[in-house]
Amino acid sequence: MTLARQGAADSTPRRRLLVVDDNRDAAESMSMLLEMWGHDVAYAYDGPSALKTAEQWQPEAVFLDIGLPGMDGYEVAAKLRELPTARDAILIAITGYGQEDDRLRSRQAGIAHHLVKPVAPDALRSLIDSLQLH
Repeated sequence: MTLARQGAADSTPRRRLLVVDDNRDAAESMSMLLEMWGHDVAYAYDGPSALKTAEQWQPEAVFLDIGLPGMDGYEVAAKLRELPTARDAILIAITGYGQEDDRLRSRQAGIAHHLVKPVAPDALRSLIDSLQLH
């Protein structure tokens, strides 16, 4: 599990977020952005690490790349739903896959939001601000 530094507080409620992307630069950049917005962030680079991190980190929301090697994001989503510590997390796909079939597979896997890369920071922040988390 890789934990990012805690960010500075702002008016948005602090969230426990997990970023999963096999592109290390993308995972770390997104994590830094989320931290700047005042969230607590962990990140992982593959499915097995994401599951282990979710068990320990207990994220409120997971930003999940679909095109992961080995265990793809759909499989990770299904396995997250089996974990008591991540069962209620809101799953958000952030992926290069944007066809209607991809969006349908996301919904079937329990992914609440399907965003296509590159995601504009203001759209990402609006989504996070709108999440109804426990």
